Amino acid sequence: MFESLQDRLGSILNGLTGRGALSEADVSAALREVRRALLEADVALDVVRAFTEKVREKAVGAEILKSIKPGQMVVKLVHDELVEMLGSEGVTIDLNAPAPVVIMMVGLQGSGKTTTTGKIANRMKARDKKKVLMASLDTRRPAAQEQLRQLGVQTGVDTLPVIAGQSPTDIAARALQAAKLGGHDVVILDTAGRTHIDEPLMIEMAEIKRKSNPHEILLVADALTGQDAVNLARNFDERVGITGLVLTRMDGDGRGGAALSMRAVTGKPIKLIGVGEKMGELEEFHPRRVADRILGMGDIISLVEKAAENIDAEKAAAMAAKMAKGKFDLNDLADQLRQMQKMGGMGGIMGLMPGMAGMKDKMASAGLDDKLFGRQIAIISSMTRAERANPDMLKHSRKKRIAAGSGTDAADINKLLKMHRQMADMMKMMGGKGKGGMMKQMMGGLASKMGLGGLGGGGMPDLSSLDPKQLEALQKQAEAAGLKPGGMPGLGGGGLPGLGGGKLPGLGGFPGLPGLPKKK
Repeated sequence: MFESLQDRLGSILNGLTGRGALSEADVSAALREVRRALLEADVALDVVRAFTEKVREKAVGAEILKSIKPGQMVVKLVHDELVEMLGSEGVTIDLNAPAPVVIMMVGLQGSGKTTTTGKIANRMKARDKKKVLMASLDTRRPAAQEQLRQLGVQTGVDTLPVIAGQSPTDIAARALQAAKLGGHDVVILDTAGRTHIDEPLMIEMAEIKRKSNPHEILLVADALTGQDAVNLARNFDERVGITGLVLTRMDGDGRGGAALSMRAVTGKPIKLIGVGEKMGELEEFHPRRVADRILGMGDIISLVEKAAENIDAEKAAAMAAKMAKGKFDLNDLADQLRQMQKMGGMGGIMGLMPGMAGMKDKMASAGLDDKLFGRQIAIISSMTRAERANPDMLKHSRKKRIAAGSGTDAADINKLLKMHRQMADMMKMMGGKGKGGMMKQMMGGLASKMGLGGLGGGGMPDLSSLDPKQLEALQKQAEAAGLKPGGMPGLGGGGLPGLGGGKLPGLGGFPGLPGLPKKK
């Protein structure tokens, strides 16, 4: 979503950080470019104007121009203003009201209200253990009520039975009554939309609001809407009074201006974002993390949270024990590839890692996309149990059979085996004897640089056991110790500890990737 804005701002601010001193002319020129980048990203003009003025006021102060690294100070000011524009703290859906809590979904037709209703209900059921009732008040769109019923069947959430001929306000009243009788904690009312804002729509929304007295009114808006999103949000807020925003299609290739503008114009928080079509693809909106991603600083906390949600703790522990002994077979490699797929594939992980966002294009041009994972898993699945445990068995005739079974060729199998060999060698080094293995030494050194010596015998703390607040504190501690996003002291540029340059663990066998061994 924010890739083009990220590239533009990244190149502008990188030009500032390399300089020893900045003049007012330098700051003005950079802010002119920032202003242009935001306008190109579809951010509303008045929002851009306010944003650049605030940054200018702070940046032209004498203490900034004479600071040790003025360029980095300007980057920090832009970052802080981005966070301010997006809302300084993440806000979740408020359920602090007598049951059943009524949530009313409003928005234009086609913005994704019905799908988002299903996603929110699914999330509340799975994460908050709430009993939810969904009710479709859309009597105009053909099969709208049937769509919500199907989503209810899919997620295991109750839906209000359809009675033909009822008006939206009558359905809302019946939904509240059914929720009270059924002992539901939450009722989500999925209202009708139009292709544009009109008077009958607003009268209907106001009437439903009066009848159901909702605790939350969420405006569902398509993140691809562009400049018009601001007028949409303003109109709904003035007429119905929204309590928060839900942005859908945040995984699309839009320019992200809607997300930056709507919060600034309405003053209402963006509570959730839809990042895909599946029922689980709904995330909380964290302004600081989004600002970090826009400025190419990565988002380690989201990466760790995603890992904690998707990684099987028992499997991870078993694999860690095998790695400690220096063992790593093809079953382990397949597990690693599946975990990476669950976490959003190579692109998803790269986008969250500090200093790695720019690597995605290089990897794509080298033929490294998420389809590669699928092919490699297919190759491993076509092997026998004995072959997976002992890859040395794979001679020409066996490779021929595996290639036929997986729809690949011998070259693909050889690449996979080469990658496995390099990963296995690395595991031996990391889990080897002598001072507790390379991994432990590396983590111990990193921990001491961060001022975390003594944690876990000189190693790093277990990130998966920390809550987000502790992780944020850890990240701040790391930055204070000089471990700035996008680079670690003594480790060269945006590299990963102990892996040199821009290398990623276990990707040594891929051809043509900068910083990785070339294919022989």
